[in-house]
Amino acid sequence: MRFPSLPRPRSLAGQLFAMQAVLIAVVVAGYALFTYISDRGQAEDAAARQATAVARSVADAPSVREAIGRADPTARLEPYALQVQWDTGVDFITIMNPQGIRWTHPDRTQIGKRFLGHIGPAQHGHTFTETYTGTLGASVRAVTPVWNGNRVIGLVSAGIRVDAISQRLQEQVTALFGVGTGALVLGAVGTYVVNARLRRHTHNMNAAELSRMHDYHQAALHAVREGLLMLDGRFRVALINDGGRELLGVGAEADVIGRSVADLGLPAPLTGALLASEPRVDEVHLTADRVLVVNTSPVSGGERRGTVVTLRDVTELQSLMGELDSERGFTQALHSQAHEAANRLHTVVSLIELGRAEEAVDFATAELELAQALTDHVVAAVSEPVLAALLLGKTAQANERGVELVVSSDSRLDDGVLPPSLSARDLVTILGNLIDNAVDAAQGSVGARVTVTAFTDGAELVMRVADTGTGVDPAHAELVFQRGFSTKPAGPTGRGLGLALVRQAVNRHEGTLTVAEGSAEGEGGAVFEVRLPLSTARHTTTMARRDA
Repeated sequence: MRFPSLPRPRSLAGQLFAMQAVLIAVVVAGYALFTYISDRGQAEDAAARQATAVARSVADAPSVREAIGRADPTARLEPYALQVQWDTGVDFITIMNPQGIRWTHPDRTQIGKRFLGHIGPAQHGHTFTETYTGTLGASVRAVTPVWNGNRVIGLVSAGIRVDAISQRLQEQVTALFGVGTGALVLGAVGTYVVNARLRRHTHNMNAAELSRMHDYHQAALHAVREGLLMLDGRFRVALINDGGRELLGVGAEADVIGRSVADLGLPAPLTGALLASEPRVDEVHLTADRVLVVNTSPVSGGERRGTVVTLRDVTELQSLMGELDSERGFTQALHSQAHEAANRLHTVVSLIELGRAEEAVDFATAELELAQALTDHVVAAVSEPVLAALLLGKTAQANERGVELVVSSDSRLDDGVLPPSLSARDLVTILGNLIDNAVDAAQGSVGARVTVTAFTDGAELVMRVADTGTGVDPAHAELVFQRGFSTKPAGPTGRGLGLALVRQAVNRHEGTLTVAEGSAEGEGGAVFEVRLPLSTARHTTTMARRDA
């Protein structure tokens, strides 16, 4: 046979409420039981003292000793005993002779019969108490001798029934249970109010659901590749996942929980974005070796409680976009050259049709020699394939914008001199952004020109880009390398990222990046110079191979 079971509360708040209600009930019941047992013993002791006092008072009464000496003691003792019994609240007073034959009793049919109980100690002159079941039931009684000089002439017993004692205790326990019930109700109401608030905070979920959600929460934090950072109201790190540690470069071993964002050693613009009170949406920030997209969202509930920060790594995407921009420039240059070649071809055909074949050959040969001379000059100066291709493409782009791009006669960079650790992507990022920046600065100037110099100086690779633009204000010599700084209006995707990416790539290879006034030809403008240590790059490659 199966017994129906009570429904178990599902929510954590319900379980806490049931547990507290049971706890209060057990405490009240235990206290009531302890009080009942303790008070029962105290009540029996009090009854014994009361019975002893009454018995001794009766035994010491002169009228009692006088009545005992008469021929019919019952006639005078019976009314007296009943009166004292009524006045003192005891259940019986029995006066008897030394042999235990009753002279008085509440039940007159018991007069003349032997007293039920022990009288030996009283016969020898001692007062004592006992609990004994007599004609009126179980009672706490006292027996004391009646003295006449040195002789015991009678005995007096006074008693209180145990039922009467229990009734008094029951009234006390009933009152105690009433107080306990009130306390239980009051505690239950208070517990319900507290638990109702707890249910709102836990969304009425029980302990198992909260534990499962915590497990999901931890698994999600470690699984996502994006960085997640939670800051408290004082901008201290409250939570950070593995992706956030990696993207911010704090390391898995570093204890960042509880530390202020300002103490993490992040770049100033990124720190400012994390400390901002207003939300930030898809902001691009640079760290030592990464390009991050940062989103911040304040958490508020009447007051600022913290900030949730998400981080996405777009380093690879940004590099690919740079390469795509270069390829797009190459395509546009080729498209323009195709139009120009078509025009030249039409000119050659027209000269032939006019019968001027020699002039047509001279015109075509001159154009070929010019293009070949440019290629030969670039390749002779810089035989490194990636840089040579980049310079040829950038030359065509610059010409389309009315800027002459030349490779300095000081350039000398043989094929194979660069170590494998210096990737082609970093070279394109560094030199390509410097040339684009120089072309922007030189465009529109008189004799617009950009001069590129690349050579190895001992253990260093030196790349220098000079332009004929307006130059760089010395006050902005350091600001130009920060993300977001630009002297030109921002476009739809923002400006000021190119030189910041250059500095990031240079720092990644432990190089230096400087800017100075004056071009290679002494015509004002700005000169950007990059120095990359080749020995460090080789050492990095060797260590990488050894680790592999």
